[in-house]
Amino acid sequence: MWLNFVISLNFKISKMNYIKLFCSISFLLVFNFCYAQNHFKGYENLFTIPANYVVPYASKAPTIDGDINDQVWLNTPWSDRFQDIEGDAKPKPYYDTRVKMLWDESYLYIAAELKDPHVWATLTKRDEIVFFDNDFEVFIDPLNTAHNYFEIEVNAYNNIFDLFMHKPYRSGGAALFSWDTQGMQHAVKVQGTINNPNDTDTGWTVEMAIPFRALTLGNAINIPKDKDVWRINFSRVQWETDIVNGKYVKRKDSAGKVLPENNWVWSPQGVIDMHRPERWGYLFFSKNKAGEKQPQFVLPYTEKQRQYLWLVYYKQQDYRRAHQRYATNFAELKMDKPEFDIDNKRNKIELSSTGRRFEVSIKDTSGKKIYLNEEGLITK
Repeated sequence: MWLNFVISLNFKISKMNYIKLFCSISFLLVFNFCYAQNHFKGYENLFTIPANYVVPYASKAPTIDGDINDQVWLNTPWSDRFQDIEGDAKPKPYYDTRVKMLWDESYLYIAAELKDPHVWATLTKRDEIVFFDNDFEVFIDPLNTAHNYFEIEVNAYNNIFDLFMHKPYRSGGAALFSWDTQGMQHAVKVQGTINNPNDTDTGWTVEMAIPFRALTLGNAINIPKDKDVWRINFSRVQWETDIVNGKYVKRKDSAGKVLPENNWVWSPQGVIDMHRPERWGYLFFSKNKAGEKQPQFVLPYTEKQRQYLWLVYYKQQDYRRAHQRYATNFAELKMDKPEFDIDNKRNKIELSSTGRRFEVSIKDTSGKKIYLNEEGLITK
C-alpha cells in the first residue's frame, strides 16, 4: 500500500528526499509491526503460526492395511517432519516422523511414517493408556471451538486408545474413555520385527480411515466442504530405552525414576501440553484430487482476530494465579490499547469480568463478534 502510494506521486522527488521518505515509511512499518509484537511479549511461544496442510480429495479410497504405498498415497504430499512439542526451544527429534492425509464424503484418511531402529510395544487391550508405549496420536477439533474434540492413539501393536474431551483439562475437562471411534479402520505395519532388540528395524507405518460420522455431535453428520478449515495435530510419544537381558526397558535417572517421554509433534504447541486446541495446525479441505495442483492455504482473518482473544485469555490465567481472581479491566492486564488493526481493519476488544468469570470479545467495523470465555470456549 505504501509503495503504491510512493509510485503514484505525480511530482519529482530528489534522490535525497526519496531516501528520507523511504526511511520514514520503513520506520512506520517497522514501528507498527513491533508495536503489534509488543502486545504478545512474554507469550511468543504461544503465538507462532501453526502448521497447515491442504488435504486433497481421494479419487479412490486407500486400502487400510498399514502399507502406505497405494498409488493414491504416492500422489499425496507429505507433511513437514515433526518437531519437539516446544518448537525451536528444544532440539530436533532424532527420528523422523511425518504424515499425509486424504478425504472423501465419508472418511478422513491418515497415513503416518515413524522411523525407528527399535520398534517395541507392550499394551494390547483396547483403551489401555497407549502413550505408556511409544505411540502415534491424532487430535481433531472439527468445529474449531477449542472444545468438543477427539483424540486417537495407536501403538505398534495396532492397539487403539481413543477418547472425547468436552473441554480441555486446564478448564476442568475429564476424558470420556468410553467414547469409541465407531466405524474407524486402522492398521499398522512394522518395517522390521517388533520387540526384537537383536536386529535393526526401519520403523513402522500407520493408516487410519476415520469416519466423519464418528466426529459428529448430534444427528447431522459433519462432513467438510471444499475450503473448510478444521484444527488438527499429531503427536509421537517416544520413550528412551535400554536393552536389558534381551528386552527393551525404559531408561531411568540416577534416582531410579523413569525419564520423561519425548513429545514430537507436527505443529509445535509451544508448551508441553497437547490439550491446547488453539495451538493445533490447520487442516484445509480441497476438492482437488491427489496429484492435482492444490490451492494455497491462507490464514483466515478470523484466526488473526482470535489471537488477541487468546492473548487476553493467557493474561487472565496468569493474573488469576497471582491474584486469585480474574482482572476486571484491561489496565490490570497491562493492555492499554484495546483497539488493533488487523488486515487494515480496525478491531476492538471488549472485556466483561466478575472476577470469577470473564468473557472477552472482538469485533471490527462489520459488527460481527467472536467471543472467548474463561474456559477457553470460542463462540460467534
